[in-house]
Amino acid sequence: MLAITVVIGLLVWLLAPVLMPFAVAAMLAYLGDPLANRLEKLGLGRTLAVSIVFVVLMLAIAAALLLLVPLIARQIENLVENFPHYVQWARDAALPWLQAKLHLDPNAFDTDRLMAELKQHLGSVGTVLGKISRSSFGVVMWLTNLVLVPVVWFYLLRDWDRLVVWVDRMLPRSIEPTVAHLARESDAVLGAFVRGQLLVMLALAIYYGVALTLVGLPVGPLIGMIAGLLSFVPYLGFITGFAAAIIAVLVQYGDWTHLLLVIGVFVIGQLLEGYVLVPRLVGEKIGLHPVAVIFAVLAGGYLFGFLGVLLALPAASVILVLLRYLAERYRMSDLYTEEGEPDSVIAEVVVSETADGQLHTETHASQGDKSHKS
Repeated sequence: MLAITVVIGLLVWLLAPVLMPFAVAAMLAYLGDPLANRLEKLGLGRTLAVSIVFVVLMLAIAAALLLLVPLIARQIENLVENFPHYVQWARDAALPWLQAKLHLDPNAFDTDRLMAELKQHLGSVGTVLGKISRSSFGVVMWLTNLVLVPVVWFYLLRDWDRLVVWVDRMLPRSIEPTVAHLARESDAVLGAFVRGQLLVMLALAIYYGVALTLVGLPVGPLIGMIAGLLSFVPYLGFITGFAAAIIAVLVQYGDWTHLLLVIGVFVIGQLLEGYVLVPRLVGEKIGLHPVAVIFAVLAGGYLFGFLGVLLALPAASVILVLLRYLAERYRMSDLYTEEGEPDSVIAEVVVSETADGQLHTETHASQGDKSHKS
């Protein structure tokens, strides 16, 4: 089993770019399978139930894109238009304040040099992206993935139950009950996390976007979407959105009223996430520590790129189920339950001071009815 796991990990690492559409399609199929099962219970055939779920979800995704893409485009245009104001604020207010408080060298923040380097890097990135976009191979791969995801999604969703049955039949009968038990627990954890976390991200994005817009920030919807999307990593969405909103409100208004309003928005958002959304939508089933979540995302991204980031937390939740099972087996084993023999050697150390001020140490050790002195 360990060898099979190593081989699978090596193949995922080597084929990460090719596996991306399949991973996305598998996640969409996993999300849609419960809906198809409910329609099947109403008397519909599997193909008809899957077709209805597929069409409804595709229409929902298309409607979301039609609504979000123009909104994101307008927000980016607004950000680009206001970018000189942000640079001027950083040059005239933020950097002098940091230099005064931290006693830094006045030449440490040369804004002209920083802007020149930023433009140079942006230009190089744009050149690379332009070459990739003009590359026929890049265009073909992008179009292939765009077409491949819905096709693979439909077939995986239609044959999801068959695949589960096939895997169950291929398992050795000696370990089938244990694997089935772990699979049910993993499914409960994944279902609670994936479906619940998506709802939490959507709710936070809507809340932050609407609240920051009501405060008066033109880039409020963009900041809200970023904070909501990054909220799957504990505190990352909050920190990123809070910092961006603070900078935006200081540049645009520069007064205490709007600053306190922004702080209040994010404080309420944290309370809403911690005490309402996460307990009700995600629950405590996943049980991953925030440090473990951050490590899983960073490790997945380092090893497998964006595919690793996409699969990091689902994989971590399954690993958590396995670790819980191993810990339970360990506590039931003789290695944990067997009592050790009490140690019969008792030692006593006596420290005394001699007439000339030196310390004198005596050790008295006893074992059974025997005594020793050193």
